[in-house]
Amino acid sequence: MDDLDGADIDNQESPSADSPRRAVRSQGEIEAAIADGISRFMLAFMGRGPKSISVHLINDLVIVRVQGVLTAAEKHLFETLEPQKGRDLFKGLRTHLVESSRGRLETVIMDSCGIACVSMHHDISTTTGEEVFVFRLTDSPTMRAARKK
Repeated sequence: MDDLDGADIDNQESPSADSPRRAVRSQGEIEAAIADGISRFMLAFMGRGPKSISVHLINDLVIVRVQGVLTAAEKHLFETLEPQKGRDLFKGLRTHLVESSRGRLETVIMDSCGIACVSMHHDISTTTGEEVFVFRLTDSPTMRAARKK
């Protein structure tokens, strides 16, 4: 997690009145920063990075979809145990891990968009290996318009 601190120092513009520390980012820049932070978190904390990650910022909601997070051991667990038992065991463990690291995840969001989280929701599919996080923010982030190409 130490890699996340001060990651955008070189890209900062002059401070604004609203944010003395960070320049206003575009929606795409915020989404990319969140994707990078979540990916780093998963690699450091869960021991495995995702195959793909997509982030969508909609007003005061951040929706993160992570694909390819199941390990070979986890997949084997679903195959060898009764389907319901393996699923419940895995989901319980993953939910506990995510909830115990909630502060780190909320820090990723705060560092990326400058807005605090009100709530976090999480689920994972044992069928597709897709994990979903939804963060509700205290407010919609201030964003600049995307640069025209």
